[in-house]
Amino acid sequence: MGVKTRYKMLINGQWVDAADGRVFDSVNPATGEAWAEIPEATEADVNRAVEAAHRAFMTGEWAAALPTARGKYLRRLADLLADKSEHLGRTETIDTGKMLKETRWQAKYIAEFFHYYAGCADKIQGATLPIDKPDMIAMTLREPLGVVAAVVPWNSQLFLTAVKLGPALAAGNTVVLKASEHASAPMLEFGRLIEEAGFPPGVVNIVTGHGDPCGRVLTSHPLVQRVSFTGGPESARHVIHNSAHNFAQTSLELGGKSPFIVFEDADLESAVNGSIAGIFGASGQSCVAGSRLYLQDSIADAFLETMVGRAKAIRIGDPLEEETQMGPLATQGQIDRIEKEVAFAIQEGGQVLAGGRRPSGHNQGLFYEPTIIACPSQKLRIVDTELFGPVLSVLRFKTEEEVIGLANDTKYGLAAGIFTKNSARSLRVAKAVRAGIVWINTYRAVSPIAEFGGYKDSGYGRESGLQAITDYTRPKTVWINTSDAPMANPFVMR
Repeated sequence: MGVKTRYKMLINGQWVDAADGRVFDSVNPATGEAWAEIPEATEADVNRAVEAAHRAFMTGEWAAALPTARGKYLRRLADLLADKSEHLGRTETIDTGKMLKETRWQAKYIAEFFHYYAGCADKIQGATLPIDKPDMIAMTLREPLGVVAAVVPWNSQLFLTAVKLGPALAAGNTVVLKASEHASAPMLEFGRLIEEAGFPPGVVNIVTGHGDPCGRVLTSHPLVQRVSFTGGPESARHVIHNSAHNFAQTSLELGGKSPFIVFEDADLESAVNGSIAGIFGASGQSCVAGSRLYLQDSIADAFLETMVGRAKAIRIGDPLEEETQMGPLATQGQIDRIEKEVAFAIQEGGQVLAGGRRPSGHNQGLFYEPTIIACPSQKLRIVDTELFGPVLSVLRFKTEEEVIGLANDTKYGLAAGIFTKNSARSLRVAKAVRAGIVWINTYRAVSPIAEFGGYKDSGYGRESGLQAITDYTRPKTVWINTSDAPMANPFVMR
């Protein structure tokens, strides 16, 4: 085992250890070896980070910065991201097991998000109101909220950081980022770019640690004005409870069990590719994974013959190698849960068509085969259990009305995919499915211009898009009396 990389947190423009010096290991899921040491933030560390962010918001260079100046900071950060994408992607691959070809591309693409929000910084506008009183002008201003707590998971952390940090900074807020304890290194490497871009101390702070005390103290801190959380529903319940202490505005982007619907008139080649991307891309470790596949009866057999063949041919291996098509899962807990749920699905009558076990020859890493399970009923527990791994539940349907009912029969509502050549049907089904994102004849497309977020247990609030800027501001109403006459006697009503 080589020498472990020792990381520090970014607080008030300084790289610091935890107050008590404690660290925890970060494990490379492809090898099972601890490769980095991460500071385990104490309550005092989180307090220092929030207080630094509050000072930067209230006084100093950032507080006085004009919108155009904020845009320039974001553009510098975007350019650095594009330049350092190879290094960031490699770090993320080592820390999470995601494919280098994906992490490298994603690190480069998120530069577009910061460029987008840089352009938005000086487009934040209020309004003049057509007020119903003479000699009065009433107008609204939009002002930043203050300190934002951004809690980001490990699976797409640079992307999810961009959709929080971009609009928050463009609007003039300051931010404390909490990296996931499962893979903190990429976030800390990203912090080096924050420093290099020249952001004033305290504008962006990065803390690392576990949900308690790190996450608890951050999301309940009295100086925090907004909490943006991405993660699982159980953790989100704690966040909501914590925000009762500070009344922080809160947005939640949570889990999913997204339906992927294929009608009999669909382009099957395109649909198979879309389904493979939706469930086996990133080893299924995506909130929007298309983990429930619904096939119309007449094409189900042909579809599955192709899909199963391709699933079995997927090359599993070292995510740093270009020829690898699917890497490991990020944590041992995911493997344990998947094995338990697949075994239970078989007991309930599910049939494993592909995968269903750990692959041979990969004993050192957290690998699991691409798995397809034919489910005789929607009632199987696996159909509505988010596994966060490469496991696909397959069901059949006869009619459009039936599949809409099946798709909506879930506690989640983040994403959905629809494959059909019938444009009228695609729009009908898209409108009927209760999900925040619906892809038609494509899947997993993202853009800084397009909002995303969920229904039901998939959370509330939206990220990305122009609306996100508004969500990181609050309106202030200003009244101006234009008359030279003195105000009337308040005790004489006319």
